[in-house]
Amino acid sequence: MSQELLAILEQIERERGIKKEVLIQAVESALLTAARKVIDIKPDEELKIEIDPSSGKIRAFLNNAEIKSIDFGRIAASTARQVIIQKIREAEKEVIFSEFQDKTGEIVSGTVYRFDKGNIIVDLLGKTEGILLKREQVPNEVFKQGQRIRAYVLEVKKDTKGPQIILSRSHPNFVKKLFELEVPEIYEGIVEIKSIARQAGERTKISVWSKNEKVDSVGACVGMRGNRVRNIVNELNGEKIDIIRYNEDMKEYIKAALSPAEIAEIKLDKENCRAEVIVEEDQLSLAIGKHGQNVRLASRLTGWELDIRAKSTIPKEEKEREVKKEKEELKGIPLEELSSIGNNIKTALKEAGFNTVEDILKAGIKDLLKVKGIGEKRAEKLLKEAKKIIAK
Repeated sequence: MSQELLAILEQIERERGIKKEVLIQAVESALLTAARKVIDIKPDEELKIEIDPSSGKIRAFLNNAEIKSIDFGRIAASTARQVIIQKIREAEKEVIFSEFQDKTGEIVSGTVYRFDKGNIIVDLLGKTEGILLKREQVPNEVFKQGQRIRAYVLEVKKDTKGPQIILSRSHPNFVKKLFELEVPEIYEGIVEIKSIARQAGERTKISVWSKNEKVDSVGACVGMRGNRVRNIVNELNGEKIDIIRYNEDMKEYIKAALSPAEIAEIKLDKENCRAEVIVEEDQLSLAIGKHGQNVRLASRLTGWELDIRAKSTIPKEEKEREVKKEKEELKGIPLEELSSIGNNIKTALKEAGFNTVEDILKAGIKDLLKVKGIGEKRAEKLLKEAKKIIAK
């Protein structure tokens, strides 16, 4: 029986991936349960069963003294068998739980096994079952029994029936992981996914940034002739994907996030992370998107609250205030904007009463020549540069 038992345990280890040491402990526990039913043991006595892992020999000890008279081949064989099976199942569940817990946040493959109250039960390569809850499904997707399916492992938790593996195809990270699998530059860490916003089944916006100036982040994600992003779109059954280049300049980042709409102007409220986005009237519906989808996704992507407005809707009084503000800002352009002169000349200009570019333009050559260090040519150059700055 010893060698036969050892052979069975080794076979289970190979086929089920359960370590032999775990199985031996389960068998020892089962034999102990069976032995207690046929041996009279006093409350203060200790019965112990040991299996030699190399030979498979089974020995019993009562208060550390070996019992030679027990024949384990005759002891409650059916009872021991049931307990062994139970222990093996428990060990198998633990192995599956550990394996899939390590896969949390990854993509797994399987086949559609059955449907249960709107949920999809997925056979994960014959090892166990995963559940794709109704709320984690994409509204427009339809699957058939036996169909191949890929999903994102959202959560793995223990249940009385075994490990429960919660899957998702609607989570934004499902798209993120697809890009990691499809784009080597992302997997290798050269291109980084900065942010992702998704309305499952309709549209995803993803912003990317390259750590290497020689690698175009957007181009890497799109792939040759668009093959990389096309593979992801096919997996998502036609869901639209906007790949956006991340920019530290928030105005430029918001403009890119609201594509394909063309933006006329953006006013930032950095303190409250809010932005007023001004567009031409014919771009308003494009910027907002169907049912507000475009602006909503752009807001999630950038982390800023976006208020889209058409130029024609801005009140006359507000426009006048903006023009006035621009004029005031224009008058206050500092001398530091002038690149044709050094710090010493700028200091001399300030001492002479020229504090802004506007002051220089008003003065003219005659007054500028009175400033120490400024000749006729330099004065002409200064006036020319001042005109250019104010024109901008």
